Formats: sequence, structure tokens, C-alpha cells
Amino acid sequence: MLQIDLWKRICIWGVVALGILLAMPNAFYDRVETHNDAVQAVERGVDPAQVDEALNAWPDFLPSGLVNLGLDLRGGAHLLAEVQVEDVYQSRIEGMWPAVRDLLRERRDEVGTIRLEPTEGPELVVRLNERPEQADRAAALVRTLASPVTSLTAAGADDIEVTIRDGAIVVRLSEAEQRATDERTVRQALEIIRRRIDEVGTREPTIQRQGSDRILIQVPGIGSATELKDIIGTTAQLTFQPVVGRASSASERAGAGNEVLPSLNEEGVFYVLERAPVVTGDELTDAQPDFDQNGRPAVSFRFNPTGARSFGDYTAANIGSPFAIVLDDEVISAPVIQSHIPGGSGIITGNFSVEESTNLAVLLRAGALPAGLEFLEERTIGPELGADSIEAGKIACIVGFGLVLVFMFASYGLFGLFANIALIINIGLMFGLLSLIGATLTLPGIAGIVLTIGMAVDANVLIFERIREEMKTAKGAARAIELGYEKALSAIVDANITTLITAVILFAMGSGPVRGFAITLGLGIITSVFTAIFITRLIVVMWFERKRPKTVLQGRSLKLVKAETNVNFLGRWKLSLGLSGLFILVALGSFMLQGLNFGIDFRGGTTIRTQSEQPVDIGQYRAAMQTLDLGDISITEVFDPTFGPEQNVAMVRIQAQDDVEAVTPETIAAVEAALQEAVPDITFTSVESVGPKVSGELIQTAAIAVMLAIGAVLVYIWLRFEWQFALGAVAALVHDVILTIGVFSELQLQFDLATIAALLTIVGYSLNDTVIVFDRVRENLRKYKAKPLLEVLNLSINETLSRTIMTSFTTMLALLALYFLGGDVIRGFVFAMMWGIVVGTYSSIFVAAVFLMWLGVKRDWSKPDANSGNQFANVDA
Repeated sequence: MLQIDLWKRICIWGVVALGILLAMPNAFYDRVETHNDAVQAVERGVDPAQVDEALNAWPDFLPSGLVNLGLDLRGGAHLLAEVQVEDVYQSRIEGMWPAVRDLLRERRDEVGTIRLEPTEGPELVVRLNERPEQADRAAALVRTLASPVTSLTAAGADDIEVTIRDGAIVVRLSEAEQRATDERTVRQALEIIRRRIDEVGTREPTIQRQGSDRILIQVPGIGSATELKDIIGTTAQLTFQPVVGRASSASERAGAGNEVLPSLNEEGVFYVLERAPVVTGDELTDAQPDFDQNGRPAVSFRFNPTGARSFGDYTAANIGSPFAIVLDDEVISAPVIQSHIPGGSGIITGNFSVEESTNLAVLLRAGALPAGLEFLEERTIGPELGADSIEAGKIACIVGFGLVLVFMFASYGLFGLFANIALIINIGLMFGLLSLIGATLTLPGIAGIVLTIGMAVDANVLIFERIREEMKTAKGAARAIELGYEKALSAIVDANITTLITAVILFAMGSGPVRGFAITLGLGIITSVFTAIFITRLIVVMWFERKRPKTVLQGRSLKLVKAETNVNFLGRWKLSLGLSGLFILVALGSFMLQGLNFGIDFRGGTTIRTQSEQPVDIGQYRAAMQTLDLGDISITEVFDPTFGPEQNVAMVRIQAQDDVEAVTPETIAAVEAALQEAVPDITFTSVESVGPKVSGELIQTAAIAVMLAIGAVLVYIWLRFEWQFALGAVAALVHDVILTIGVFSELQLQFDLATIAALLTIVGYSLNDTVIVFDRVRENLRKYKAKPLLEVLNLSINETLSRTIMTSFTTMLALLALYFLGGDVIRGFVFAMMWGIVVGTYSSIFVAAVFLMWLGVKRDWSKPDANSGNQFANVDA
């Protein structure tokens, strides 16, 4: 029966209302962003009266979550920094020399005199001058200096290893301590970078760890990557100052030579401190989470000799008095001196949890970066380019959306209107989810939305085409609608899960814009299935309850494929497979002869995007940079129908320099200065720099991502169907990937990370088509047990042909809008997806089915399949 209970209807509309409510702030982006900035300012201590107008720009009772705009839309700087953790090993081991020296000097009568030998690696080599035969005894003494490693994964291990080599004592950090040191060093660097950037007050910075020793830094609105590096390099000010007393507010009179500073962790607490510090952070060599004599969390610290002397003298004279540890004019701790602290080391006790003591140790070490940073990847996106990208993306989305709406109404009439309503709701739900999780929208993310617009109609097309089929045999419109939803669901679920698998792999393996594309694609799949299965069905049921029509979807409408087709697709399988083989040979030949035109993501180097009112003269640009001796420089003019007459754009690509991970800021500045001298009105709208280490890793990661996607899909289809179906689908995928790479090689289009994202999307889309055909093959094998497999395959392809062409056409409409109106930045990305739709549609018919015919399939389908039938009858429940 076509009925949906009242409580189910309330739940469905409730989800819709919630999603649109969460998405609503994005329609008033500037107002909500201004309101959010004001709220954050008040939380930092700004007087609410100063930002009253901004606070009232958006009601507090409404959601205020926004979809964050990525660098390519807002403009800003992006850095990928590698922390040189090995630097810390050297300083740590050198810091142990005083303790080793003093210990062995006390036992001079046993081991004799010693000397420290120079080394190249992070180790201490101590030679016994007079009694080398006592090396074992000296090593045993030095081992008493070992401490347990402060790490849960290395419980019981010591922090140093003491060995004997050529009669000398060798002290090194243990592997467990090196791993713990790596972890602490990266955490410390992350904390320092976060504090430095937060001080600038930038909006929505992204500072996160990537891998074991890398930090990704993205800051919207900042001028350049060089400016961002300058901010990160600023030294944090750490001091140890005497405490005079407490204050009730920051404005309280401190007295001569004193100052009032707030507490970092205690709201409303202020301290009066002497301005002159006892010691500074420059004299602190280490701080580690520890435990006091009662087993309570604490923090141990150590100064260099100068700091140790000053601190020891002060603590001896001020037992029972508090002293303050101050970081960037905030008191992070004010412990009481319990006893004289000689030797330059001590322990800070307090009411700490383990996590708090760890964080305090991190803050104590935040006086300066613990190790050098090597910048492997740099990108600067100008705000003008970001604004142009937003405008182009908006226009492309609107045009693509409008074309799909018109086409659906022309094809399915009133039911097409229902699908359009669901499509509008789908976009609202997607933005609601993006806002809820605080996702970042990038330019490829906009492409993901446009692609979702095209693919969102797929489930509705499947259902509507199935309803048309059922109208021929079912008893009445109500039964046809019910069977249409019931029988289409299996194909919808299978097709979308395969695409979702590729989105998950893209998210896991990708980074930056590629990950943004994966998020929008994945969420779009979820919302598309929900709107097709629940919302469209609910609208159809509500309409049917009022009108009670005798027939549905039977009137005149736009049809790309006639109602009944009987094409012998597999009759000339040798011809179709021969064509595929020829194209594959051409693709492989082109790849072998001229390879791919790798972008800087994979090749390394720097790309500078320029814009000027003066027409681009490539010879003039090249002559301007000739004296810089930069090796291979590629200069190309960018043509785009969206550019105005004053927008003359060029891309300057500089190869990666020898022995340098990224092109230096000095080199980039020299290039910009040379071009500025030649073309005075030139501006630099973006600068991207990738080192060869990262580019090599990206190639490997991209290959793994494609293989994982194919492997995951192979397993899924094997589980859902049979192994023959899985091999047929994978054959089609390999066919599509090779042909796509071949066309990029033949046309020498730029091949970068965005293209890999497009490749994986093609994998998902091609599978979507293939699974739809396979689902109908499985159904027909049960229905026609005596028919030859060739006839079943042809019948299944013909029965799904209308859906295949309709979905491909609607997706192509959306992508064409993005290709012509979305700007040149993502044109290669969109081209790859357009090409993928063509070859994916071809392969699902002429490649996957042929492999299935060769391999044969299980013909004993007498038992009902657990994945079809009435198990979906109550899906609306």
C-alpha cells in the first residue's frame, strides 16, 4: 500500500527543517561571519559595547555555523612544514655531558681521567685517557644516569643506551626515547605555531599535524607564505619572575618596577610581578611531564649552567615564596618554592592531571621552536583570485542547477517537478551538514557540489524509469509506484555505496582541496539517497492521496531514448573490444613517448600566476628572468571566456632547484621583481611551491589511492554479486583509468592532484553505471532461467539504457556549466570528469558486460536473493 505513517512524515520533514535551518546562515554569510567574529572578540576580553553592532548582526537564538571558505576561495597562505626532529637528539645528548663528566670525575680514582671526543652524529663519545680497561666500569656508572622514558608505549624503557666502542664509552638516546622525543618535539612545534598565529587574530586558521613529523598550516586572509613564515619564526617570550602579590583586575596599580599580568588558566586572576626576570626561556633546556615523590603529576625542568646558577641563588634566598612562569605576558603557573633548587633542575608541583602536566611541559618548552622547520610546500592565493573563484563557482552552480531542473521537468513532467523540489532540499541538507561539521569548502568542493547536482537525479531517474516499466504490468498506478521504489532501491544502494567508497578513500589519502572535494561528494551521496528514497516518495504519496490518478508517467515528455529498445549491444563485441584495445594502445604509446604533463604537485617546483592589463608577451617575460639562472622555466598564457579584456593571465613554472626542498622566498621575490620591472602593472594572484620530496610522495600516494579504490570496489561487488561481476567491473575501471590518463598524455593537459581526484570520481561514476546494469542482469537471470546469457545481457542493457543516458546527460549538463563558467583553475579537473562520463558510460555497456559474457555466471538463481524482493517494501518506514 502507498501509505506513510504520520510519525514517519513528521520525522522526514523534521530532518528537512533542521537541515535547512543549519544551512540558512550561509545565505547571510557576511552578517553571520561578522557576528561570529564579534563573539570571539568578546570571549578574548573585548568590551561587548565596542562590538555591539556586530553582535546584533545575527540573532543569538539562530544557528551561526558556516561553511568555511578554503584558501582558493578566500585567499591566504598554505605551508607544509617538516619538523627536523633529529636536531633535538643532538641538543639532548649534548646536554648530558655535564652530568656524565661530573659523575666520572667523582670516580677518577677508579676510571682515571677522561676526555670528550668530537663526533658527527647525535652521540657522546667519552674516552678514558689512563685506564681504558675500566671502560666497562665507567659505562656501568654512566648507565645510572638513565631515566625511564616518559611514554605510554615505551613503559620500562630507559632514555639512554650506553655501549663501548674501541675502548670508549658511547652514549646515545634509545630508540624508545627518540620516538618519545619526536612526539614531544612535534607537539611543541605545533603549540608554538598555534600560539604565534592566534596572536595575529586571523580567521579560521587550520593548524594540524600531518603524518609523524609534518605540520599543515593554512591561514586565510594573510598576504603571502613568506609573511606567514615570518610569523611562525617569531620567538615566544618565556620568563621566570618573582611574585609580589595578586590583583583583582588588570588596571590595578602595580608599583614601581612591577607589572600586572593575567593568569592563563584561571579566569579573573591577575598577578603583580617584578618586571626583571630571574631567568628567561632562553636559558631553559628542557621541560618534561613527571611525577612528584607522592606519585602526583608534576613537571620537571632543566636550565643551562647560567640559568641554573641564577635560579639556584634565587630559590635559596626565597624558600616559601611563589614565583611566576610567564609566557607571552600570561602567567601559566605560579608555584611556591619548596626548597633550594641547585644544579639547574627542579620540579613544579600543583593540582595537575596527567594531561595538564603534559600541556604545561609543552608550554614551558614553547619559548622557541624546538627544532628547525623545513618548508616542503608553499602556496599563496591572492584575495582577488579567491573572489573570482567564488563568483565563477556561484554562476556555474546556478546555471548547472537551472539546466538540470529544466531537463527533469521536461523529461518527467509533474514527477520531474517533485524531483526538483527534492533536489533543492538536497542542496540545503548538504550545506546544513557542511556547516554542522565545520567543513572547509574549496574550489574542487564546489565542483563536488555541481557533480552532486548532476548525480542527485540518478536515484530519481532510476525510480521513475522503473515506475514506467511497472505501469505496463502492474495493476494500477499505486502498485506501479510501490514496485518502482521497491525494485529500484537495490540498484540505488549498490551504485551509491561504490561511489561512497571512492569518496572515503579520497578523504583518507588526499589532502587540502582533494579532501574538500571528497567531503562534498560523500555528503552529497548521502543527502541524494535520502531525498530520493524518503522525500520524493513522501511528496509522491501526498500527491497521490489527493489526486488518485489512473496512470502515472505515461504522457508526452522529452525522451532521449525511445520507450522500448532492442539493440544487440553484444552482437559485435569483437568490434567494440577492438576499438577499446586500439584506444588503450594509443594511450599507452602516448604515455611511453611523451609521458604526462605533471603539475608541480608531482614534479616539484614553483608556479606563479600573474595578471596584468597589458597583453602577455611570453618572450618579454622569459627575457626578464633570463639572468636569474633558474633552469627550465615554462611560461604559458591562460585563456578563459570569463576573463575581461583587462585580465591577461599567465602561468610561470619554475623547476625544483637542486638540493633545495622548495624554491626559496628569495628566488620567488627575484622573479616577481624582474617581471614587475618588465611589466609595471603586473600582479601576482597566486604562488605555489612544492619540494621534490613531497612531489615524490604524492605520486606514490596517488597510485595507492587509485589501487585501493579499485581493490575496495572489487571486494564489495564480489560480496554483493559474484566474482565474475567483480572482475567485469574492475576491467571496465582499468579501461576508464587508462583512457583518461591517455587523453591527458595525448593533449598534454596538466596532471595534478585534482586530476587524481577526478580519476577516482570517474572510478565511482563508472561503477555506478556498471552496477545498475549488473543489478538488472541479476534480476533477469532469475526471471529468465532458460535464456542464453548473451540475450539476458542485451536485455538488461536495453532495459537500463534510458536511465544510463538520462543520468549521464544530466551530469554532463552540470559539468558543462562548470567547464565553461567555473574558471580556468579547475577546467582540467572538470574535463577529466566529463571525459570519464563518456568512457564510463561506454565501458559499462561494452566492456563490463563483455567480460561477464566471457566468464559466465552462476545460473542457479532458483533460491530467492536476500538482496531483492519485499525486504524493501517498508523502506519508507
